[in-house]
Amino acid sequence: MAEKEATVYIVDVGASMGEKHNGRNTSDLDYAMTYVWDKITSTVALDRKTATLGVIGLRTDGTANELGNEESFENISVFQEISNILLPDLKQLRRKVELSNTASGDAISAVVIAIQMITKYCKKLKYKRRIVLITDGRGSLDDDPASISEITKKITQDDMELVIIGVDFDDPEYGFKEEDKEPQKAQNEQTFKALADACGGVIGTLQQAVEELGMPRLKSTRPVPSYKGLLSLGDSAAYESAICIDVERYPRTSVRRPLTASQYVQRMDSSQNTIRSSGTVLPDGDTEMADAAPNDLTNVKSSRTYQVLDEEAPGGKRDVSRDDLAKGYEYGRTAVHINETDENVTKLETQAALEVIGFIPWANYDRYMSMSCSNIVIAQKTNSKAIMALSSLIHALFELESYAIARLVPKADKPPVILLLAPSIEVDYECLLDVQIPFAEDVRSYKFPPLDRVITVSGKVVKEHRNLPNDTLSSAMSDYIDSMDLSTFGRDEEGNPSEYMPMADTFSPVLHRIDQAVRWRAVHPTEPIPPPYEILVRYSQPPEDLVSSSKRKLEKLMAAADIKKVPPKVQGRRRDRNEVKPLSGLNVEALIGGDRKRAKISSQNTIPDFRQTVNTVDSVEGIRDAAQQLGVIVETRIRDSFGDIAYTRAIEEIRVMREEMIDLEEPEIYNDFVKALKRKLLAEELGGNRKDFWWEFRKSRLGLIDKQTSEASKATEEDAKAFWSLN
Repeated sequence: MAEKEATVYIVDVGASMGEKHNGRNTSDLDYAMTYVWDKITSTVALDRKTATLGVIGLRTDGTANELGNEESFENISVFQEISNILLPDLKQLRRKVELSNTASGDAISAVVIAIQMITKYCKKLKYKRRIVLITDGRGSLDDDPASISEITKKITQDDMELVIIGVDFDDPEYGFKEEDKEPQKAQNEQTFKALADACGGVIGTLQQAVEELGMPRLKSTRPVPSYKGLLSLGDSAAYESAICIDVERYPRTSVRRPLTASQYVQRMDSSQNTIRSSGTVLPDGDTEMADAAPNDLTNVKSSRTYQVLDEEAPGGKRDVSRDDLAKGYEYGRTAVHINETDENVTKLETQAALEVIGFIPWANYDRYMSMSCSNIVIAQKTNSKAIMALSSLIHALFELESYAIARLVPKADKPPVILLLAPSIEVDYECLLDVQIPFAEDVRSYKFPPLDRVITVSGKVVKEHRNLPNDTLSSAMSDYIDSMDLSTFGRDEEGNPSEYMPMADTFSPVLHRIDQAVRWRAVHPTEPIPPPYEILVRYSQPPEDLVSSSKRKLEKLMAAADIKKVPPKVQGRRRDRNEVKPLSGLNVEALIGGDRKRAKISSQNTIPDFRQTVNTVDSVEGIRDAAQQLGVIVETRIRDSFGDIAYTRAIEEIRVMREEMIDLEEPEIYNDFVKALKRKLLAEELGGNRKDFWWEFRKSRLGLIDKQTSEASKATEEDAKAFWSLN
């Protein structure tokens, strides 16, 4: 189970936080909230009931806390009690955090209130308790040593973590020092530093905290075993000498997927005639809207109907229930039906097991045989005999430079897989690393001509050929690769050569960019999304210094390879345009019969016939005629399709027509066709209700060709969007 967390953020909203310092374009409060919002939205994104937080406002115009009757606790307001934060809470909190008109309010007293909130919420339960104070240090401060001592004692006793982040605080380790600092702020910084040091907390400057926001935070996951049981070597039922070891199997590497978007129905607000754009999904599947009545946003549910041909039914088709359908396995051109009662004959009865079936030397294994993410196999944690036995097996494999081949069935009646077990010996632990390897049917073997020689039809081996690199080219390529070497281009802290792009600093741009955009939009619904963090795009291009230093090597390589510039591609094939001729001077289309015109497009060879026709006609009318023929074929496929069998082929033919019309700069021919197709679909003129084809067509994004796609089009971007409406 994930660790329970309770965090309280103390945000200074005093009048001095509205000022701008050190050349920043934003106020100190907005600058500080960049850090706070990032941390809060990261907690919200975890979607964990055990991750809770609260927010306290320091130096507020009013007072709203349980100790507000005492003078020292005035101008401190609790914006958010400790709880799980959802999107509606986040938006309400955003309205509460605003600049005040006062300079009164004691930060030490705010820490006391935070301690009280955490103590009241967590009680004696095991929690990770944290207090984060963000301030500019310009307010008054109660630096009574006795009070600070009591606070330090309570923080240490309850095992709380205190983090103090100051706007323009001096930080020698980070390398920042504010010039012409006010005496009061300098004194407050010393008080905060003494408090943090006394309770084992952390104090730092806000500049460093904001800068580190760009560093992606790796999500820690709780290990879940995929197999618990015996690792056996030999048949223990038949032989006493067989070895059985109690082991557990956990994932070692696993692909992390980015956030996925779900489809929801956005209902119209009848009072304000506006559409809500975000909501919070409740546990029962409904959705609660921010600033709106609950259930204004609901999940989209899809349904599927099944039809069979029936001449007596309206439209020639009859709906059938899914329960009336039977499963069949394709066998040649027929379907072999197997009853549900006989369904077990297609399943292999297996028992959970991990069995070693052989060993191979390291040199006999090819890395391309790995088919899955890696896993780790360790001995049962509380079984000393199993730990000793598995350690002996690991060391034996390592000393013999061998891998073990094993058969794994993770659960009963699951299909077996073949694993490669490799020994791994580290300083503090030993284990077996496993990866799935293929069965014989999984291997795809292809034959390609060799790259270092040419074999003629007669079987003669040619070492020197125009398609083979000569020694000069090979040497130039080798020199260029060496000049672009990244393994020693970086520099470590001492200035010594090191790896430029270590794996620990290489993050997925897509994953973290989506996460950044979602978190920003949750707090700033109307503001533009900021650009990606620098570390996400750092390795998108080779380093400029390396490219510059290897430029001469590249020029030598280009000269050795005799590289020539390719003529620009002709945009469109209008009949009145002079096309660029091939460098060889040969007209390939004429050689293969380009002058031959095809008057009719066959439904059996639709796409090749259509392309050849539009490539050979010399008038717009010829292109229009070819498009009309293809349109008739598409409509026939939709009309005669049994269910959605022919939809894929029809969609592909429409796609080809669209591409060709864009290339020929005749977009209106295609636009007229799809408008007519939409009208016939809605009028049910293509074999009854074919709206399921419309959704497939829309999903393929083959709508109108607008001016942005082709300058010759008359359709605007608004027309293209309106085309998808069924009204």
